[in-house]
Amino acid sequence: MKHSTVLLMVLALALAAGSASAQDAENVEQVGRIYNHWTGVGDVTVIDDLAYVATGMSGLQIVDISDSENLEVIGYWDYINSAYGVAVSGDYAYVSNYWGGLYVISVADPEHPQEVGYLDTDGNACNVTVSGDYAYLANRSSGLRIISIADPENPEEVGYYETEGAALGVSVSGNYAYVAASGSGLRVISIADPENPEEVGYCDTPGWAYEVAISGNYAYVAASRSGLRVISIADPENPEEVGHYDPPVSAVDVAVSGNYAYVADDERGLRVISIADPENPVEVGYYDTPGRAKGVTVSGNYAYIANYESGLGVISIADPESPVEVGYYDTDYCWFNGVMVSGDYVYATDYNRGLRIISVVDPENPVEVGYCDTPGWFYGVTVSGDYAYVAGGGSGLRIISVVDPEHPEEAGYYDTPGDARGVTVSGDYAYVADLRSGLRVISVADPENPEEVGYYDTPGEAWGVAVSGNYAYVADYESGLRVISVADPENPQEVGHYGKTGPVFGVTVSGEYAYVADLSSLRVISVADPEHPEEVGYYDTPGHANSVALSEDGLIYVADWTNVGIYRFIDPAKVNDPAVSVPVKFNLSAAYPNPFNSITKLSYGLPTTADVSVRVLDISGRLITTLIDQRKTPGRYSVAWNGMGVPAGIYFVQLKADAFFDMKKVVLMK
Repeated sequence: MKHSTVLLMVLALALAAGSASAQDAENVEQVGRIYNHWTGVGDVTVIDDLAYVATGMSGLQIVDISDSENLEVIGYWDYINSAYGVAVSGDYAYVSNYWGGLYVISVADPEHPQEVGYLDTDGNACNVTVSGDYAYLANRSSGLRIISIADPENPEEVGYYETEGAALGVSVSGNYAYVAASGSGLRVISIADPENPEEVGYCDTPGWAYEVAISGNYAYVAASRSGLRVISIADPENPEEVGHYDPPVSAVDVAVSGNYAYVADDERGLRVISIADPENPVEVGYYDTPGRAKGVTVSGNYAYIANYESGLGVISIADPESPVEVGYYDTDYCWFNGVMVSGDYVYATDYNRGLRIISVVDPENPVEVGYCDTPGWFYGVTVSGDYAYVAGGGSGLRIISVVDPEHPEEAGYYDTPGDARGVTVSGDYAYVADLRSGLRVISVADPENPEEVGYYDTPGEAWGVAVSGNYAYVADYESGLRVISVADPENPQEVGHYGKTGPVFGVTVSGEYAYVADLSSLRVISVADPEHPEEVGYYDTPGHANSVALSEDGLIYVADWTNVGIYRFIDPAKVNDPAVSVPVKFNLSAAYPNPFNSITKLSYGLPTTADVSVRVLDISGRLITTLIDQRKTPGRYSVAWNGMGVPAGIYFVQLKADAFFDMKKVVLMK
């Protein structure tokens, strides 16, 4: 597969008004985005000229494949924690969310897919297939789940069968569901009565069974390091292995077309196996993809490969013995942490690949024109004059000359005592949010020789900072927005704070408003009175909101891990109905991120004033910590749990609000 050193970028079309209103938001609407990268590719389904791709935290991506040599993303829905598998039937895409459940996405308009239904299932939802009015979900920890989709907007589980082994893949033929279960091979389950599924046969394959495809009287099982196993299902109650092909290093998916099985090999790409004689399968061709092939589907003369690191590959199989790549959609794996807009350029920091400079002269066709990869991990960025100031984590403040945006070059640096996460410049000073040592004030009168002149140690971890007038606004991870007077830069003093947010990462200020990125949402805070800040709007973003910037036309750019989203604040003082929206019922959202290795966040809604308790329990029900125990007024709230110091494992976050009770599972990884 051809690799480009330049990031491929897609500017998605502006979302329709209905799209924005479908999200949890108040006084903020999404209008579009630049940079739409995928965190990983796990599955792909092709219908006519469209490929539907499950891309982890980047959700469902819809790719136009009508020109196999020039693929184009035309739509996406990424409000999904971890899109693992995808099936399409009629006007709907059914996406399995690894961390729990099935999403139903309307794709009647592929350029503007919309979530219309959701069902939260127990365990880890791996792959999904659809047959008639039912979706069949292979659930790693709870077997086969059968979901009625007769009404796609109200999916309902009607039956399940707990398979032996972890259910990873599923295929349906006639009255039987064939489940690939790691450790226990192929399980055959009668679904004649979907409400009462029953296992009627099995064939224990060597290796871990990942996926299964059915063709005629045979089931073809991708069995990891045991390759492709061919199982006769002429008698479904007595399946029997009749052939196998071992050489693939790690077979994880399989598709069958005609006399060939196309195997996704996790370590060696696409393998083409002749199954003209199912008892003696023989490899006749292959194509080594550059990354890990996770999924494969076939349509006409093409095989479509879901390649975890390098996106979607299109392989011509007109001659199965000589497969040739003819197209690809390459999605560089990246995490966007910081963003700044200046003139015709967007300056974005990629966590492990430095500063990326993107020309937006033509906003519909953004183009990366330059980059500078300095030492450290990259977080916040601001531009002042001829310099970009980058918060470089453990390597402090990095100052990069952008006189020539196509050839940026580091000009100076200052190694802060902690971990630089955010930065802004006002006058001759750079204000750095330093994770472990608060606000650092650095003179940049001479950008090549920066020098610290003052500091204020905030109570928590400082992640972001913005300056307006005589005030610095610091995004403090644990305690929200801190307002610090910098009238005397050498002696900064805190004068106010706003703490009703989740973990805060980034902040920018314009006029009377501070715009805050708080893990999974954009918050708009009125700072007309800096000593008494007050929230006036928010938008729950799909990813991990790390940083926020404003353009001259008032649009808000949020670096949201897998994308840079574009939003507009609707000033409540300028509309007729400034009333705050209140949830119509009690609710507790799924945790995000999940699994996590330090901090996770949940949101909850209160339709009435209630006594609220949020507690964390371990798997045995033992109390680990109490996050909230107080009376709260109606509204939407966020709560974060810092799992540092707690052993890795499965935990439960429990919400009690008067008579309402709900609980969500979270997985802490170390």
